[in-house]
Amino acid sequence: MNESIPTLSVSRVRALLAAAACRRILVVGDVMLDQFVWGEVSRISPEAPVPVIDFERESFMPGGAANVARNLTALGVQTELFSVVGRDDPGARLRRLLEENHVACDGCLSHATRPTSVKTRILAHRQQVVRVDRETRNDLDADATDALLDAMRARLDGADAVIVGDYGKGVVSQTLLDQLRVFCRERGIWLSLDPKPVHSLDLSRLSLITPNRKEAFELAGEPDGARSGGKGLDTALMRTVDRLLSKLQPALLLVTLGEQGMLLCQRARPPVHIPTVTRDVFDVSGAGDTVIATFTLAIAAGGSPVEAAVLSNHAAGVVVGKVGTATVQGGELLASFNR
Repeated sequence: MNESIPTLSVSRVRALLAAAACRRILVVGDVMLDQFVWGEVSRISPEAPVPVIDFERESFMPGGAANVARNLTALGVQTELFSVVGRDDPGARLRRLLEENHVACDGCLSHATRPTSVKTRILAHRQQVVRVDRETRNDLDADATDALLDAMRARLDGADAVIVGDYGKGVVSQTLLDQLRVFCRERGIWLSLDPKPVHSLDLSRLSLITPNRKEAFELAGEPDGARSGGKGLDTALMRTVDRLLSKLQPALLLVTLGEQGMLLCQRARPPVHIPTVTRDVFDVSGAGDTVIATFTLAIAAGGSPVEAAVLSNHAAGVVVGKVGTATVQGGELLASFNR
């Protein structure tokens, strides 16, 4: 375990962001439209013991792999998104939002019978009250998967990295992942994946896997052990990390630990713990998207794994201080290193 806390100078952060602006990253996976309904609670319903929310406004943001792409463009990276959306109003709105966020979405294919996933969050006084999901979790049909792979293959040459966002909605299949692994290996392209253990896939031999603690134990097929009081770096977690490194053999394994930061792991090297830099936490939704986007862009920009982990840790610390599926701008990221 590392003894000193890794950090970056502001000049190094600036250099990495400048280099990232010259890179091109492809994102593929499940996309969704995140809807936020904002209001206030002043009374309890006479019909049932539930709060009555007086509607104030609503907002929409790209979610899932679309939020990963949005995080990349917010930091100046040329980004192309590949997924499937429905031929419906939410799909059209999602495309407009992506275009507004400078995400190239020609690779977002329209599907005649598959609806666009929509997650509606009801918030009162900046706190989430309930979430309503409208979606399908069925696997994508073979024809659509082939069309998605054809679209990606046409854009892979010259790409610096690929990020796979699996949210268990059916776009990311074993066929898709196996082909991407071959494509990227042939071209020497970095391949990152944010896993969803409920969706059983062979995740072996990827460049980067970014589970949270719960997902790490699920991927290893082990129960979570008791946490040690301070940093959450207990024996059970270390055993699980060793098992994943041996079983999946990723180049890098980054376990996100919430308020305890993150753990960067490589085979034959001691793990590096990066403590959280978070001050205020309002909403953790989308923080994992920020982590994998920022880590991957740092690697593509020539950063070391530790530099990438530190940068992504700071980026996550910024976005959890916002409400909703947020992103971090370059200026905000630089400012977080001046505190």
